[in-house]
Amino acid sequence: MAGSYPIGVPGQAWGATELAAWRARQRRQRSYSEDVVSAIERLGARFEVVQYGRIEYPPDSYPLFAVRSRDWRDGLPCVLVTAGVHGYETSGVRGALLFLDREAARYADRVNLLVAPCVSPWAYERIQRWNAQAVDPNRAFREHSQQAPESAALMRLVEPLRGRFLLHIDLHETTDSDETEFRPALAARDGKPFEPGQIPDGFYLVGDSENPQLVFQSAVIEAVRRVTHIAPADARGQIIGSPVVAPGVILYPFRELGLCAGITGARYTTTTEVYPDSPRATPEQCDEAQVAAVCAAIDHALSQ
Repeated sequence: MAGSYPIGVPGQAWGATELAAWRARQRRQRSYSEDVVSAIERLGARFEVVQYGRIEYPPDSYPLFAVRSRDWRDGLPCVLVTAGVHGYETSGVRGALLFLDREAARYADRVNLLVAPCVSPWAYERIQRWNAQAVDPNRAFREHSQQAPESAALMRLVEPLRGRFLLHIDLHETTDSDETEFRPALAARDGKPFEPGQIPDGFYLVGDSENPQLVFQSAVIEAVRRVTHIAPADARGQIIGSPVVAPGVILYPFRELGLCAGITGARYTTTTEVYPDSPRATPEQCDEAQVAAVCAAIDHALSQ
């Protein structure tokens, strides 16, 4: 598929016909209810489960759930963990659920935890980056966004707590399908030429260029290094086209780009990126890397 995409006319942005053709190609490949909702329900004995919205893409309808500390205390700092903003990024969803099940209890008396394990359930089921409107939710965390109800629902959940968050960590993956499917689709959708890139082999972090917190980012990298390998810089000193500012760390302007990690105004914010297609990592390692990143992020934030 390099350089082309089977929908649309090169150089012309998609209209309604192309969007319908793209949506018709999407097939349900796994179950949000079985994989995610059932796991959240099992956590209900230990945490408060909150339904914070519902996504309607008829005939499909998806409840959105967050898990929060049962013993919520107004005097404690708040920590937000998000995952599944891109539905195909599996280790983020599994890592968030694994963190809740195995590690969250040790932070019970130190932070208020709020975890949204799967922000984009339609995309999760279809192993897709975009929502049903061919919109990337991780470019739509902006006020009055109408095309990404997934993003708008999460922003409504978070808004009453803005200013109280110490940390927000958003769990993602970079995969080979970014280069073979999702970036070619993006170029076709927008009527632009596809420019091939290079997928980094290993874990890395994306920090906020407006608030980089490199000591924090490096602490997370060092913790994850004990679980899986860290992506090296390419020959130009970059990862996915951005300069490496510390080992395994690049920076994006979170709020300018409408990224999920920019919604809280927290002191510490980061996006994780694991590489599940690496011959040097297993799916289990990728899940564990996400858990290690969350724990290291909370530990560092609390130590300051």
